[in-house]
Amino acid sequence: MRYSLDFKNTFDETLLFWIERFLHSKVATLSSRNVKNKEILHQTMKTLRFGIQNIEQLQILIREVRNNGLIGINTYANPLIKLFSYLQTFGFASMKEIDEEILRDFIAVACSSLSNATKKNHRIVVIGFFGFIDKQNEDENGKSYIFNIELKNIGDIRGKSAEKLPSFMNESELEKFLNAINDYPFSKKVKTRNQLIIKTIIYTGIRVSEALNIKYKDISEDNDSYIIQVRGKGNKPRIVMILKKHIQELLENWKLQQKNLGIESEYIFCNFRKKILTQAYVSRSVENILTYAGIRKEKNGAHMLRHSFATLLYQKSLDLVLVQEALGHASIATSRIYTHFDKTRLIKTTSIMDNLLK
Repeated sequence: MRYSLDFKNTFDETLLFWIERFLHSKVATLSSRNVKNKEILHQTMKTLRFGIQNIEQLQILIREVRNNGLIGINTYANPLIKLFSYLQTFGFASMKEIDEEILRDFIAVACSSLSNATKKNHRIVVIGFFGFIDKQNEDENGKSYIFNIELKNIGDIRGKSAEKLPSFMNESELEKFLNAINDYPFSKKVKTRNQLIIKTIIYTGIRVSEALNIKYKDISEDNDSYIIQVRGKGNKPRIVMILKKHIQELLENWKLQQKNLGIESEYIFCNFRKKILTQAYVSRSVENILTYAGIRKEKNGAHMLRHSFATLLYQKSLDLVLVQEALGHASIATSRIYTHFDKTRLIKTTSIMDNLLK
């Protein structure tokens, strides 16, 4: 039986559902030669079919499975329990908001002090888990959402890198998107704030999480630009710039709106209860604008704006170090993926056979 991708009411419930379905399939295929009590195994299989209420219950059940002789279950369960805790922090509304980069970051964090072999195991489990979802989800039209997670060469001791090409907008699509930000029918209450955060992200290439944590004290003026201090992964600070003309009016209007509504917060991008916006909310807003503009990509979330900025930056500058510094990448190898559409270099390949043919 297949299920819709977002089968449950909340993201946490849905993710837990898919984890229990995946582990059910693994318990069913593990060798039962060393099982001590077949009745306990039978009850385990029943519980793993819609019987899990929370992640704590799952942990207890997995411990019982292991104690009953299926030692190999930990190989699959431990990485997914870690993944559940990691993804909970993002405030996602849909499974579709999970992408390759988020999963790559997860493995980097979860395996930071672990062996290469353990890192490879986490990679294999994560790929297997999303491959399972690819095959088991189906919408009302009979179509499946495909994650197609690859995570190539994670844990490779030779250090060779290979990345899946990111979704990004080309120049004409970016122009359509920027126009759509202004035209999209946001409600009057949220319009200024939502336009401000989306423009800040697209014009600077910062991560959504970095934008959400910008405080008013982090912004200063420099002639015709704003200088913004953001904090990236590992709380690492860096500086980005944006021309005033892109956001000045929005920023001033949002400040005034906050004052009139009595919203006192050190953070710029908060809701009307003075709480920081969630990444899920921003991604939904971006996806709505993309749909409004008639732009459809494999990954339609807010992180695609960062990929679009980085791709255009490299195309215009051909400066990989500049891309690294702008995006806050610890290694230039991470930035190298944005060389994937360097037309100047690719054109040189089109005539390589001409002299030979002549």
